[in-house]
Amino acid sequence: MHVKELRIILTVDNLDEVIRFYREAAGLPTSKEWHEATGNGIILEAGRASLELVDSKHAALIDDIEVGKRTAGPVRLALNVGKDIALAASQLAAGGATQLAEIKQAPWSKVVRMEDPAGMQFTVFENSTLFEK
Repeated sequence: MHVKELRIILTVDNLDEVIRFYREAAGLPTSKEWHEATGNGIILEAGRASLELVDSKHAALIDDIEVGKRTAGPVRLALNVGKDIALAASQLAAGGATQLAEIKQAPWSKVVRMEDPAGMQFTVFENSTLFEK
């Protein structure tokens, strides 16, 4: 078996607002969208995907570096914006995100923790120094 795609599914009550945020503020293009009697949904393309698995101790360390305290739940997203993290954070905030902490230099890259309009925390980061493509 070879997995071809990783997809993260978020169930939210404010679907239209969250769609606007990820499509317009984060710049994720629409792959497929549906509006049916059984429910509505959208698939947004986000480039390369990866699954990062960490234990509670490491999650607490990341929260401490990025926010100064344990704050994220069991799921946190991360968006690689390449360069100019300040501009990306500003655009995301203008689109409805809440910035939870100042931009910081983590051991792997510059980071800023934010929260989307549905309350999902996500880390915005510049290209990581941990690995090369």
